[in-house]
Amino acid sequence: MLHARGEEELAALLARLSRVPLADDAEGLLPRDVGSKPAAVLILVLWQPDGWHVVLTRRTAHLRSHAGQISFPGGRLEEGDANAAMAALREAEEEIGLPASAVRVVAQMGQYQTITGYAVTPVLGVLTQPVVFRPSPDEVDEVFTLPLSLALDTRQYERHHYERDGYRGHYYSLTHGKYYVWGATAAMLRRLALAHDRELA
Repeated sequence: MLHARGEEELAALLARLSRVPLADDAEGLLPRDVGSKPAAVLILVLWQPDGWHVVLTRRTAHLRSHAGQISFPGGRLEEGDANAAMAALREAEEEIGLPASAVRVVAQMGQYQTITGYAVTPVLGVLTQPVVFRPSPDEVDEVFTLPLSLALDTRQYERHHYERDGYRGHYYSLTHGKYYVWGATAAMLRRLALAHDRELA
């Protein structure tokens, strides 16, 4: 069940996120071709006794790409996906056993272009009923939550410099206990924080 008072604040924030601009080089992306592989991720928030939280996953160690990394549920759009929201919900059901009927899609952010050629659409949703997450053993080792208040605090993000293929760039990270969130996942969470800060300014 949704927390009525907190939902008003959350709905106002999520409604603004559709106006968040595309990623640019200020977010640390190296020179690249525009992503040609459409993908979507689900940024799911749920209410817990201490407030709103964001659902994240830790990927299995045996995967060929992004093994052991922390990410949102999501993946590439497939032929049967009518839009990014349907793709994000389908992937979430496959990866963590989340029924689409338990999610209210609120908004979606502008595409995030990755250096690996993906054009990722973050889909924002609210959990509307209690569920038990069932991570797929082929893809997900763990499902956990991150306090939304932490994700919305831009001071919590650390900037790191790196070099790849002769280009220099940077990426962001966010730490919560034993969890280290970095790369595209941290960048998309940081967009939420930037949108929040703009509203408060």
